[in-house]
Amino acid sequence: MARRRTKKRTHVGANNARPKGTANNASMSREPKSMVVRVGAGEVGPSITQLVKDVRSMLEPGTASRLKERRSNRLRDFTTMAGPLGVSHLLLFSRSSSGNTNLRLALTPRGPTLHFNVEKYSLCKDVKKAMRHPKGGGKGFLTAPLLVMNNFTTQPIPGGKDSQPAIPKHLESLTTTIFQSLFPPISPQTTPLTSINRVLLLNRESSSSMDNSSYTLNLRHYMITTRRTGLSRGIRRINAAERLLNSSEKKRKGLPNLGRLEDVADYLLDPAAAGGYTSASESEVETDAEVEVLGTNAKKVLSKKELQRARDGEGRWGNGKSRSGVEKRAVRLVELGPRMKLRMTKVEEDVCGGKVMWHEYLNKSEEEIKALDQIWETRRREKEARKKLQRENIERKRKERGAGAKGEVGGIDQDMDDEEWDSEASEASEADDGVELDEDQEDKD
Repeated sequence: MARRRTKKRTHVGANNARPKGTANNASMSREPKSMVVRVGAGEVGPSITQLVKDVRSMLEPGTASRLKERRSNRLRDFTTMAGPLGVSHLLLFSRSSSGNTNLRLALTPRGPTLHFNVEKYSLCKDVKKAMRHPKGGGKGFLTAPLLVMNNFTTQPIPGGKDSQPAIPKHLESLTTTIFQSLFPPISPQTTPLTSINRVLLLNRESSSSMDNSSYTLNLRHYMITTRRTGLSRGIRRINAAERLLNSSEKKRKGLPNLGRLEDVADYLLDPAAAGGYTSASESEVETDAEVEVLGTNAKKVLSKKELQRARDGEGRWGNGKSRSGVEKRAVRLVELGPRMKLRMTKVEEDVCGGKVMWHEYLNKSEEEIKALDQIWETRRREKEARKKLQRENIERKRKERGAGAKGEVGGIDQDMDDEEWDSEASEASEADDGVELDEDQEDKD
């Protein structure tokens, strides 16, 4: 009788596999996770759909890159699943009736939410078409990009007391913190340079004197490419040929032809062969593009005698040679896309709702702000009272029906969640002009 096969290859090499001894709850992970969502999947159009895909690839690996939305999906569906999946950020793309593209960046589960108007954008395919030698991301998307922010805080202008800043200082620091929390923090002392392959640049435009109330950000996405400097073209071609021979590829197009030469020195020193050392422009780059990095070569473990000789300068590593492994590399940034020009229009306290902390077009007096604060405080107290009453009713029904009716109790809990959602949705839908809440006209799911 044939022996039954035992499955041993199940989920081998899964990227999301958890090591043994870790918690199963995704919310326990400290690394930020995001979801890029199309609000109204069938109404945004193909350009916004492709922009959403490009933003997902830009935010990898800490985002849901293969998320699929439906026309019936609502904001509640994503906020409900954000907790169990450990999602910390929501990026919501939508299109208004007038044709404007909007972006909402929200922190879950308590907010705040930043509202942006996407004034201009370019897709990844458009950026690649404009380049002579475009490059793909490759393995660079396995690690998070390096976030670089410029001019996010307004510098005080001497003698400019009458000019009002775009947003208050505490909201500028809030915006900076929200964008910093999109990616895991790095430590310059412990983070290896080889893990930093991409750069996400956010530059805030300097507001002019005519339009001082705007807060505009320019977003760019680059790939970091490096090459060793101080080497001639011939040495670089030999190094490339050595890597090609050690690889599994069968291409031989890049191998230099040394069949007619007697010595490799003829190839390196002959100007007609590979350029040699005759031109400094072939091997040198601008000094501002050079950085010194530590080599990744494995170090040999020295014995006590070799270590003593190295210290005295008499051993293998003496004679003025340095074995620190520091080498100079030329750094070049290749743009990957997408590009976006974002203009902030509003900041809210809650997730896509709640009290408006700042608005670009609406300015209220101190008396109106105090009146709105009282209205929001009254709504908060009413909400807490409703929750308390619901808990008391649930406990009373549990005692009346007994411990055996677990299914009915679960239905009661679901009803309570629906009522809480309806109350929160109705509060968020009201404008800040002091209109009273009307709960009788709410649409329950």
